[in-house]
Amino acid sequence: MSAGRATTEAAGLMDRMYRHQRHIYDASRKFYLLGRDRLIAELDPAPGSAILEIGCGTGRNLIKLARTYPGTQCYGLDVSAEMLATAERSVARSGLSERIHLAQADATCFDAAALFGRDGFDRIVISYALSMIPPWRGVIAQALRTLTATGSLHIVDFGDQTGLPASFRAMLNRWLTLFHVTPRHDLPEAIAELSRIEGVESRTTRLLRGYAIHAVATRRAA
Repeated sequence: MSAGRATTEAAGLMDRMYRHQRHIYDASRKFYLLGRDRLIAELDPAPGSAILEIGCGTGRNLIKLARTYPGTQCYGLDVSAEMLATAERSVARSGLSERIHLAQADATCFDAAALFGRDGFDRIVISYALSMIPPWRGVIAQALRTLTATGSLHIVDFGDQTGLPASFRAMLNRWLTLFHVTPRHDLPEAIAELSRIEGVESRTTRLLRGYAIHAVATRRAA
C-alpha cells in the first residue's frame, strides 16, 4: 500500500470515529488520559521556543501549553480533519489563534517547513496518540528527526499495566479496543532504540503502576 493511500485511509478512519465523539472528547477523556498535565508542567521550554504536538486532536493540550508558556509559539498536526475543525474552533474561542498554528498531516512523514515554515521544534509532544497509530515507531523516528539541536521529545501513553489488578486491565483493554487503541507494551524499548539511532538521550518513567508511560528524549548540542 502506498504512503498516500495509507494516510487517506487513516484519516478516514479517524474522521468516522471522531465525527461525533469530538464534541464530548475532552470531557470524557480527562478520566483516563492520565499524565498529560504532568508532561506539560515538566516541559520547561525557554522563552521564544517552538512547541509541536503530534496528534493534537481537539487542541486541548495546545491551549494549555500556550497558556502555561506564554512566550512560546505552538503548533499542532493531526490526520483527522474532523478533530482539526474542533481544534480550530477551540483555539479561536481561547483567543490564541496568533500563537497556535494547526495543519493536517501524516505523523510519520510530515514536512515541518512546508506545513509551518520551520525546520525543527524545541519541544515535541505526543500525548496518547501512538496507541492509535499502527506505524507508531515511524512517528517517534520522524519526531526525533524534527528536533532542533537542543530539542526534546516528550511522550505520554498507555503503559504495560503490569502493576494493575488483572480485572482492571481486562476491563480497560476491552474499552480501549472499542476506540482502536492498542497500548504499546514495548514503547520504552522502542524509544531507547530509536533514540540511540538518532544519537539522543532518553529516559522513561512508569506512572500509576504501569497505567501510563512518560518518556523524554533529548538532543544535546555538540
